[in-house]
Amino acid sequence: MKKIYFLLSVLLLCFSQSVAQVSFQAKVSKNRLGLNERLRVTFEMNQNGDNFNPPSFNGFTVVGGPNQSVSNSWVNGVRSFSKSYTYFLTPTRKGKITIAQATIEIDGEVYKTTPIQVEVTQAVNNPNSPQARANAIADENLHLVAEISKRDPYLNEAITVIYKLYFSSEISVSNVNEVEMPKYSDFWSHLIPIPKLEIKRGQYKGQPYNYVTWRKTVLYPQKTGKLVIAPLTLNVSVDVPTNRRDFFGNRVYQKTPKIITAGKRTLEVRPLPQAGRPADFDGAVGDFDLNVKFNKTALKSSESFQAAIKVSGRGNLKLFSLPKLSAPSSLEVYEPEHKENVKTNLLGMQGSIEDTYTIVPQYQGKYPIPSVSFSYFDPVKELYVSLKSEEQLIDVFEGPTASSNNPGVSRPKKNTVNADPYFDFIKLETALLPMDQEGFYGSMFFWGLLFSPLLLFVLIVLIKRRAENHVVDPVSQKQRRAARLSKKYLSSAKKELGDKENFYNALERALHNYLKAKLSIETAEFSKDSISELLQQKNSQAATIADFISILEKCEAARYSPATAVSMQEDFDFTVQTITLLDREI
Repeated sequence: MKKIYFLLSVLLLCFSQSVAQVSFQAKVSKNRLGLNERLRVTFEMNQNGDNFNPPSFNGFTVVGGPNQSVSNSWVNGVRSFSKSYTYFLTPTRKGKITIAQATIEIDGEVYKTTPIQVEVTQAVNNPNSPQARANAIADENLHLVAEISKRDPYLNEAITVIYKLYFSSEISVSNVNEVEMPKYSDFWSHLIPIPKLEIKRGQYKGQPYNYVTWRKTVLYPQKTGKLVIAPLTLNVSVDVPTNRRDFFGNRVYQKTPKIITAGKRTLEVRPLPQAGRPADFDGAVGDFDLNVKFNKTALKSSESFQAAIKVSGRGNLKLFSLPKLSAPSSLEVYEPEHKENVKTNLLGMQGSIEDTYTIVPQYQGKYPIPSVSFSYFDPVKELYVSLKSEEQLIDVFEGPTASSNNPGVSRPKKNTVNADPYFDFIKLETALLPMDQEGFYGSMFFWGLLFSPLLLFVLIVLIKRRAENHVVDPVSQKQRRAARLSKKYLSSAKKELGDKENFYNALERALHNYLKAKLSIETAEFSKDSISELLQQKNSQAATIADFISILEKCEAARYSPATAVSMQEDFDFTVQTITLLDREI
């Protein structure tokens, strides 16, 4: 019986210990504090848990945390575990404020802390608590400053905002995190990356300080008037010196969280002046150069040329459009290819933007390309600058001639019969020949009519014999037919410029028919080696043969790769040039 009681007592003791093992409680640094003091709240547990849910902290502002700490140790074979979440709070009102329950899940069960009530009194003039002293030291030696390059920029003028964190040599900072990032809703913004934070020496309000450049931003205002830049707010862990020293005489530092902000900044953005504004001004602000280039000024009507309009310099390069190129209607102008080479640094955008036009003439002649004008506003000189390129003359020296209606040429008038007198067109007098003159018999006309049947018979016999002697050569017919098809498909390829699939199919058929016409081979016999061998037998140059083979390979590869109108035009011109060289060599 005693053994049963002993076993029951041991089981009850083990059960009570297992129940008492889990502990989850909330602790505060003080139950009474001033309105200008801070409160530390720690939620501590003796077993590891998941899904920690802190209270809402009504009546307080969270200025630091959560800071998590874990302690796990073994002493004489006994395990000791502790885990905590710490918050730093500042009260927002006076009176009695209750910190609500926090919850956590441990081994599948939810545990809650007991609510804690604290009393907030009037602000303390000289708080004596160590935490209050640490906060005062941090406030005096830690500052976040936003340096703005210009407070009254023009619309679309570049400005820079550099955020610097200043701290004196009495303290040290660590674990800097952004609590609130600035917003640039009325600006075009670009954040310049900082690969590595470096501590430098500088001055703050005339005193020597260490500082770290935390953020660099380039802004282009998109509206006029007063624009507000939202503040940047950081959460910083500050090591503040205390009056205590360790065993070796070194000063002991106390870690305290600190929320600092650079404050909002207001800019007065000026509008661009209306006086002297050019008609072609499109919003470009900065310092730019205009360059218009033509890769050809003399060409055939079957060729193409490129015209490039390039604006380079420093300013809002991505925020305006390039001027358009105008050309006569006889020149077919394709949509431009846009290129940008722009880099952004503390001076703003720098580089160039470019539009490249592909132009194909239809007829021969001389075509003037009008000059291109570009205007921008220089914020340094505070005036508008207009740039203008020179007019260019394009000479197309081969190709069809455009038909023109000449208004100076008059049409022939129709024959009309005068109504009065009525019979002016009737000859009233005859021209009779006397009988004694030479008649029809024996004249040249008489003998011509007499021998014409004989001459006609001889002509028919000669034509018949020639037709019988002429044997139709089917190979020659195929060659002539292939030559006609080559010209047909080459013309079709020119019409299909811009349609990749149809263009390269037509170009390939033209090349195949050209080979049929020149080498007398069938389509089944096509291979690059046989084509090269046959062309060598026709005394073609090796370079020309390589160009021809490369065109065939490009037609095959173009089905599976992208192509632009410029590349298709270049392939067409290259094909015409290669076929012309083969004709001369063969």
